[in-house]
Amino acid sequence: MQLLFFYNCFAVSIPFAFNLSPFAFNLSPLASNFKYFYLSSCQCDKFLLPLRQLLKFVMKKSILLFITVILCVASSWACTSFIISGKATPTGRPMMFKHRDTGELNNRIAHFQGEKYAFMGLVNSPVKDGEVWAGMNAAGFCIMNTASYNLREDSLDCQMDREGELMYHALGNCATLADFEAWLTTYPQPWGVEANFGVIDAQGGAAYYEINNHRWIKYDVNAEANGYRVVTNFSFAGREEDYEGWERYLTANAIMKEQFSREREMTAIEAIDLFSRQYRHELLGVEYTAENVPEYLVDQDFIPRRITSAVVCFEGVRVGGEAKHTIMWSALGYPACAVTIPLLMNEKSLPAYMAARNAKAKAKDGVAWHSEIC
Repeated sequence: MQLLFFYNCFAVSIPFAFNLSPFAFNLSPLASNFKYFYLSSCQCDKFLLPLRQLLKFVMKKSILLFITVILCVASSWACTSFIISGKATPTGRPMMFKHRDTGELNNRIAHFQGEKYAFMGLVNSPVKDGEVWAGMNAAGFCIMNTASYNLREDSLDCQMDREGELMYHALGNCATLADFEAWLTTYPQPWGVEANFGVIDAQGGAAYYEINNHRWIKYDVNAEANGYRVVTNFSFAGREEDYEGWERYLTANAIMKEQFSREREMTAIEAIDLFSRQYRHELLGVEYTAENVPEYLVDQDFIPRRITSAVVCFEGVRVGGEAKHTIMWSALGYPACAVTIPLLMNEKSLPAYMAARNAKAKAKDGVAWHSEIC
């Protein structure tokens, strides 16, 4: 791309290229690769001074724009999710999917013993216990969340972002959706959350809950006409002007509409490939593959993102099935490069390379961060 402008009737052409992707940013052509034409020696000094000023202005504004983009990405964690009702699948097994975007890219799977039930889940590697970001327990109860940015109704000075704590305690105490709803009435308020929680259980339950500090609203996925529900980073009961993740919501819904069928089972591997390993942007009408990807593109608002840390996909059991057959398919790390491993609710089935902190990957303070496979 070239920027063409005129100064005192003399054309100036500047090769002008920069990429707003978090992966690459190049402003050097602005400072070094410009050409000017038909300038006499007496006009050069007169011309170059304002040109230098223009270049400094453009570079300053571009760098500020770059910093703004990075801050927006860094401060807005996002996830993409869906639940398919067991009533809409050939096998009767529900599916619950979470593509996790977060500021903590080092993840592992951990096993815990709760107050009533043993459970395992996706955790931030530096954290030993007390929070889980998606998980299942011995009763077949599974829970996940996506952040919401339009649901909070108060301005209380309380600790927020406690969704991981809520899910940790729910997994240790609940077996069904009814248990979860009853347990919420006993959980101390304010809850410190603003999120959409997805839940499935071994009794056929499947629902989303939009929860803020003081109340929750339930959406029964079994009652959905199309058999599924897609959720990103806004709550349907929240403020419409503060919707986040709308682009990914459109993309995920389009993929589901094309690929989901009540007559054919969607496997967990297929779901991860379709949603977490495709570079598709429904709003812009683009889908990049190895055959058509450009040399540079803006990495923004695809489902897989720079801040993606893991994907988990739960396969529940049909009504009357044994809870021990619930599966948590887990891909730790950036999904295009990650290996998907099926996990059962059994501590012995949890491979060390997914659970243990990697002794070879240490932070400056000596703490080992991610699992060996991550």
